Formats: sequence, C-alpha cells, structure tokens
Amino acid sequence: MSGGADTAAVEPVMVGGKALLAQVLQGVTGRDLPALVDAHKAKIGSGAVLLIADADGKAAVAAGVTDDLTANLSAVDIVKIAVAELGGKGGGGRADMAQGGAKSVELAEAAIAAVKTLMEG
Repeated sequence: MSGGADTAAVEPVMVGGKALLAQVLQGVTGRDLPALVDAHKAKIGSGAVLLIADADGKAAVAAGVTDDLTANLSAVDIVKIAVAELGGKGGGGRADMAQGGAKSVELAEAAIAAVKTLMEG
C-alpha cells in the first residue's frame, strides 16, 4: 500500500450520463490540486473531477471538466456548489478548471452529493 496522494483506488461514477470522479484527499495542498485534476481528467477521458483536500484544517476545492463537456457543464459551477456546501463563499476559474476554498472538509460528502445533483439536472 502506498501513501501520499495516490489516487489509483478511486473510480468515477456515472451521474446524469457523465462520469464524475470525486475524492477527498489528505496531505495535499491547494497548489497540488490543479495537476491532480488534470491527471484525473486524462484518465477518465470524458467527465468531471472534484477534489476536496484537507489542507491544514481548511478545505481546498478544485474541479475540472473535460473539454467535450464544458459547453454544458462548468468547473466554476461545480466549485461554487461544493464550496457553498462546505460553508465557504465564492470560487472561480475557467469552465475546464476552477478552484475555491472553505473552512473545513467536514461536509465533503454533502458537497459531493450537491455536485451530483447539479450533474443530474
């Protein structure tokens, strides 16, 4: 078993006909997230990625959407919904990559559920 930010065990789930890979990470910072999002996007080929990191007791949130889906699904919307569920405000970026933050990862499961609801719509 390897440590660190090894993400091999996480598989995407289908939500509203699109793949969603959502994961809560430990031991990574907000700066690490964009590269991890890009790696996951490359792995799933088509879909969305949501990463929530516990960074020194605060939540760092990053989302990515593959280019084939950005016309109908925005990483900015994903981040804003996740951050709001985590008790934060705002978040921004581009349709294919966005980031935000909140005080805690405590409500990460609720944030992932809210993103699934967005994608089902």
